[in-house]
Amino acid sequence: MNFRIGCAAVAALLATCAAASAQAATTLPALNIDPTQTTVSGLSSGAFMANQLGYAYSATFHGVAMFAGGPYMCAGHSNYTACMYNAVISTNMLNTMQADLNNWSGTAIDPKAGVAAQKIYMFVGTSDYTVGVNPMNAAQTQYTGNGVPAAGLSYVKRSNTAHVFPTDFAGSGDNACNSSTSPYIANCGYDGAKAAFNAFYGTLNPRNDAPAAGNYIEFDQTAYTTNPGMAATGWIYVPASCASGTKCRLHVALHGCLQNYATIGDKFLKNTGYTRWADTNDIVVLFPQTKVDNTSRSTAASGMLPNPNGCWDWIGWYGGNFAQKSGTQQAALKAMVDHVSSGSGGGGGTLPAPTGVATSNATTSSMTIAWNAVSGATGYDVYRNGGKVNASPVTATSYTDTGLAPATTYGWTVAAVDANGIDGAMSAAASGTTTGSAAVCYTASNYAHTVAGRAHQSLGRAYANGSNQDMGLWNVFVVTTLKQTGTNYYVIGSCP
Repeated sequence: MNFRIGCAAVAALLATCAAASAQAATTLPALNIDPTQTTVSGLSSGAFMANQLGYAYSATFHGVAMFAGGPYMCAGHSNYTACMYNAVISTNMLNTMQADLNNWSGTAIDPKAGVAAQKIYMFVGTSDYTVGVNPMNAAQTQYTGNGVPAAGLSYVKRSNTAHVFPTDFAGSGDNACNSSTSPYIANCGYDGAKAAFNAFYGTLNPRNDAPAAGNYIEFDQTAYTTNPGMAATGWIYVPASCASGTKCRLHVALHGCLQNYATIGDKFLKNTGYTRWADTNDIVVLFPQTKVDNTSRSTAASGMLPNPNGCWDWIGWYGGNFAQKSGTQQAALKAMVDHVSSGSGGGGGTLPAPTGVATSNATTSSMTIAWNAVSGATGYDVYRNGGKVNASPVTATSYTDTGLAPATTYGWTVAAVDANGIDGAMSAAASGTTTGSAAVCYTASNYAHTVAGRAHQSLGRAYANGSNQDMGLWNVFVVTTLKQTGTNYYVIGSCP
C-alpha cells in the first residue's frame, strides 16, 4: 500500500491546521509589568537563544539563565557541532565572537555595557554530552570578559546529571536525571526554576505545587511573526494577582529542541516548576513555541540544514542576522515581551475600578460575571486571566463568558471604558469554577493509542474509538491528543 502524500497537500493541510489553531487561541494579554524585572532562560537551543536575547536586548533583559548552552555567535563562525558535544571552544574563536559584540554594540545589538549589569545563572550536568561543560565554560568566559562580576554570575555543574532541565519533583512522563531522553526534564533533586528565579529576584515566597489550570493561556503567535520555525500559538502563565492588575515581573522560558508543545504537550509548561514559583511570586511566565521545519536552509557556517527538531535559531536557519535585534525570531520574542509589558493595571484612563465584581451561573463551559456601575463609563471590558474576552465594550453590568473548560477555576477582572474608548483602573479579581468533570486526555503516538484501546487502525490510518475521527497515519511518529467522553474519544489540539 502507498501511504505517501503529495507535498502540496501536506503544506496546505499544515497551513489550514495552523490557521485554525491561531484562530482558537486568544490574544496575548497586556499586563502591568515592572520593566526592570524582565528576565529570560532556556534549555539547550533555548539556552543559546536566551544568551542571544540577553546580548542583543541587554536593555530589556535584566537576567539570563542558561541550562546547557554556549557562547554568543558560536555557530555564526563554526559548524554547530563545534559548539556542542562538549567541544572545547578556543580562545581564538572566543575572540572572533567578541569582535562581533564589539562591532555591533549600539547598532545591531544594544550597547554591550548593559550585559555587565545582568544577573547570570548557568547550569550544566557533568554527564551532559549533548552540549556539555566546555561550551558552558566558554559562555562563562564570554560573560566575565564583558564585565559581568563574580557576584552577578552563578554557575552550577551538577554530577550524574545528563542533558535535562532539573527539578526536585517527579513530573508525569519525565525521564531519569542521568538520561538524555525525551522530554529532557528530570527529577534531579535540584530545583532549577527556583535557582534561576533566586538569582534574578532574591528570596521567594513558598511555591504553589498546584497552579490553577485556568492561568495557562494559549495565545496567537502569528500576530508577531510568520517565521517558519515558530508555531502558530504559544503559551503564557498569568497568576491571578497579575491578572487583577498587580505590578508583576515577566520571565521568558524557552524550551529546547524536541520540547515544543507539539512534541511533548504541556510538560515544559508544567513539569519544569516555573509556574509553581511564578504563581506565588507575581511572575508572569511567557512560553513561546517553535515548530518543526523540515526545509533545508542555508546557514552561516553549517551549510544547508533543516530544523527537524523544532530548535530555536542559534545556527542561522532564518538569516545571518539571527543573533541580532533584527533576527526574525529575536524580534518576534521582543515584540511579545513589549506587548505583555504594555499594560498598566488598566488601560491608562481616569475612570475608577469597578467594584463588586462577582461570578455566578456556572456551567460546564460558561460563567456570568457581574459588577457595579461606574459613573461616566460608556461600557466595560472584561478580562479572563489577563486576556480580554469581549470583542467590543459591554454596555451592561454583566457578561457571560463562554468557551470555558469544565471543572476549571478562572479569574476575571473588569475595567470601565471612557468616552475615548480607554480602559480605566482594573478591578479586583473574582474567581469562579466551572461545573462538570475535568477532561480526561491522553497524548501519545497513534500506535500507542491503538494498543491502549483508545483507537483502531484501518488501511494504515488510526481512527479514534467511538467518534471514528481520523487521527492520521498509524505509526509511532504521529502524536495525537485524545479527549475521553464516556466510551468515546475525540481528537483535540491540546488537553484543557
